[in-house]
Amino acid sequence: MRNVPLADVDHVDRAVLPIATDYPPGHLLDWHAHRRAQFLYGATGVMVVDTAEGAWTVPPERAVLIPAAVRHRVRMLGVSTRSLYVEPGAVPWWPPTCTVVDVPPLLRELLSAAAGFDADYSLSGREGAIAALLLHEIAELAPLPFHVGIPASPDLAALCRAYLTAPDAGVSNAAWAARAAMSERTFTRRFRAETGESPAVWRARARLLAAVPLLRTATVTEVAGRIGYASPAAFTAAFTRAFGLPPSRFTSG
Repeated sequence: MRNVPLADVDHVDRAVLPIATDYPPGHLLDWHAHRRAQFLYGATGVMVVDTAEGAWTVPPERAVLIPAAVRHRVRMLGVSTRSLYVEPGAVPWWPPTCTVVDVPPLLRELLSAAAGFDADYSLSGREGAIAALLLHEIAELAPLPFHVGIPASPDLAALCRAYLTAPDAGVSNAAWAARAAMSERTFTRRFRAETGESPAVWRARARLLAAVPLLRTATVTEVAGRIGYASPAAFTAAFTRAFGLPPSRFTSG
């Protein structure tokens, strides 16, 4: 199915509903939740997924697993998706929080084939076998570290979400503490308690996540300068340490 609203087919008695959707550049799917779990694969472009707990950046040809009933929003940057909406009872192994995963060639081909199914596709024969195999393949995927946690406190969460929108290498812990109206020591202690890492480490990771969509249209050298790195080599080293792949793997060239 292509560009079919989930609400039109959610009632269909199928454990897996495949829907392919094309989005205009920069499209925002504002806060919402699905009754079903969602496997959201970006065949093109970059997706940024927000929940109350964190932010996940999904590079091209990767996917994010979104649990059932979790409120989220998605920013689509040049994206054509292949989604699977899955009955919660069919996936007891589904992760409890959003998870970015790689999508190997076999799974990509299965998703492409499933995009052509009708909502009430036959459960016997080829279509039913593909739907069952999709769940087996997804269950084997390993998580990728393209995310940052968001603090539970509204004041700290607001700082983090603003930074994700416009990362600035010049921001300091002292500046954030002042904006939160607390001492730097208290601010750092609270931030670490809610996220598990220091504000400086969090900001460094957030800047690297912000680089992923930039790499679609800019060179490694250009992106390194835009997010505050002294050299492309320093940026490449930090990006590779954080994500296990060099930034050159995410450029359009």
